[in-house]
Order: sequence, then C-alpha cells, then structure tokens
Amino acid sequence: MKFQQLFTASLHEPKKLAAFRLLSIGKVIQYIFIFIFLYTAVSFLQFVLGDHSIFQSSPELAKIGETIGLLIYPIAFVLQLVIITSYLFIRISIFAIIGVLLLKLLHRRGEFRFMWRTAAIAATLPILLTMAFEFLPMMQRYSIWIASLIHLLYVWRAATYYPKQPR
Repeated sequence: MKFQQLFTASLHEPKKLAAFRLLSIGKVIQYIFIFIFLYTAVSFLQFVLGDHSIFQSSPELAKIGETIGLLIYPIAFVLQLVIITSYLFIRISIFAIIGVLLLKLLHRRGEFRFMWRTAAIAATLPILLTMAFEFLPMMQRYSIWIASLIHLLYVWRAATYYPKQPR
C-alpha cells in the first residue's frame, strides 16, 4: 500500500484503520518517520526564523550562540529530531494502551502490537493539527488536548471494527 493511500484512508476511513493492524511494522514505522521528519522540518524552520528571540531573552544564551556559531543549527536539528521522535513514539504507545483497554471494554479481540499499528496510523490528523497549532499562538495552549481528543476518537472508531471475541 502506498503512503498516499495510507494517508487518505487514515483521515476518513476507520474501518481501514482497523485493517491497518495487519500491515508490517516496517511500513508503519516508515509512515510515522515521514511525519517525524515533517514535524522536525517545521520545528527547525521555526527555530531558524525565530532564533533571535530565543537569544535575546538571555545574555548567557546569546554568548553561547556566538561561541558555537553555525554549529548550533545541526545540533538543534538533531536534538529536535530526537525529541520529536521520542514524543511521537511515546504518544502512540500511550494511545495504543488506551486502545487495548477500549478493546477489552468493547469485547473485541486484539493485542498491543495490533493496536500500536492502528494508533500509529490514526495519529496522522493529530500530528498535522499539532504542527498547524504551532503557528497559532492562541491555540498552542490547547493543542495537546485537542489533538489527544481527536487521536482518542480515531482509536475508538477503529477499535469498533476489530473482530469480536468468541463466546
């Protein structure tokens, strides 16, 4: 399955979200890393365009910035990549755990590994919203709550399409 098919199905087809549990883990991780690099690029662009305000807030930071020079940009990129990767994998894992609990409540069959794949693909819209909220200062405060609620709704909708437990 192509990434554009995964992308469009992840936005508006909860039945396919449940079916994505059968995708290989490599394909799912490749899909997530596309968003990790996109999120890192957006974050790095914000850093590059707005780094003057960071350094003006503290004279110590300005001195360190002058000492390091242009080396600060690759360091910032790598740090942002590591932080965003950790954040997204932890977030997906938390929603996968919630999804497993939902499967138990809905009397559906499923394991953590299947729900992790579903939660990873279901993270598409929440990740895009989180990136968009970075440019809206008034929404940054609520972005994590809105994105989490949407992610939870996607996981719940997908969980309803998992197979029922046998009696």
